[in-house]
Amino acid sequence: MGPLMVMTCAGFSGYAVLLTVAPLWAVEGGATTAGSGLVNGMLLLFTVLTQLLVPRALRTFGWGSVLAVGLALLGVPGVLMSLDDGLGVVLALSAVRGVGFGVLTVTGSAAVAALVGARRRGEAIGAYGLAVAAPNLVLLPAGPWLAESVGYWVAFTVSALPLVGIPAALRLASALRFSAPDLHPGATAGADPRDPQSAAYRHLLPPMLLLLAVTLAGGALITFTPQMVESTPVAVIGLLLMGLSAALSRWRIGALADRHGAHRFLVPLVVLTGAGMALVAWSVASSDDVRVVSFLLAMLLVGLCYGGLQNLTLVISFAAVSRRHHNLASAVWNVGFDAGTALGSVAVGVIAGLTSFSTALLAAGAVAVATLPLAVRRSGVREASSSR
Repeated sequence: MGPLMVMTCAGFSGYAVLLTVAPLWAVEGGATTAGSGLVNGMLLLFTVLTQLLVPRALRTFGWGSVLAVGLALLGVPGVLMSLDDGLGVVLALSAVRGVGFGVLTVTGSAAVAALVGARRRGEAIGAYGLAVAAPNLVLLPAGPWLAESVGYWVAFTVSALPLVGIPAALRLASALRFSAPDLHPGATAGADPRDPQSAAYRHLLPPMLLLLAVTLAGGALITFTPQMVESTPVAVIGLLLMGLSAALSRWRIGALADRHGAHRFLVPLVVLTGAGMALVAWSVASSDDVRVVSFLLAMLLVGLCYGGLQNLTLVISFAAVSRRHHNLASAVWNVGFDAGTALGSVAVGVIAGLTSFSTALLAAGAVAVATLPLAVRRSGVREASSSR
């Protein structure tokens, strides 16, 4: 777990610092607002496309090669981006970064399942989630300030931190060779007719849809809070509360899931997600002013659900399939996360443009509540079967 945490912090630091800086860099080169908006869209597109291919890459090339190449693809483009601020160059390098990020996200969560037994997996996923959240908490808001106050070169230097994580990744790969012998490069997914990959996909769909719904809501708030709230301090405090509560929830709920079971927390968190989004919608409904207290409370509430459901859906995904399909579970979970975030930005933006932010947020909350039947449903596959 030590090398995994180091690799994760280094990788997500390089990812987070350019998430806000790369679009600004494109604007420096003359890109329009629409053009700058394509930057992270390109990153996310190639992230999702790559996530679908990572399980096969791990079987073919092994953990060490895949991890090292993924971190290099995430860390090198930021340095190269400093040489040219043209939109075409920024988009191309963002696509390469998306490939590296897709590798990092799938391998990180899959490694947790391979390293830690089912009885403490929720706690381990919580620790991994904290390693993911910490760089985002610090570097997402700090990136633009560093770029504009100190210089873009500082942000581009920080974006190379994934390269620092390569030695830790190789140590992690060495540990995985012993702790996950059934995930070696020669293993063939779906070879056991009693445990087909198609069945694994069916078991993974419900937790993925639960995750997609809550990340749609969270992605909408992350993207549009600065536009919905005219007061910059209120917007910053709201996003900080959401980020902190999400990080703490994702970290601590894992131990509760280990002790009491993950499923019992799903329904309350899904309901609270809908309630939180409705409260945000009510708080920003007035065109004159934002209801500050209710807005901040709502951001705190959505953050708790956003972080908690990330942990719980990953725990349930690993429990729903056999050990041979844990890499697939990680890939499907990460696709749900990033697809939900993208939909939160695109769909809520379109609805808000046609109606209002309040209506769009209510729609996002309704999508979350619509997943309640999935929260009630339990997978038929138990972790006891995962020794196959």
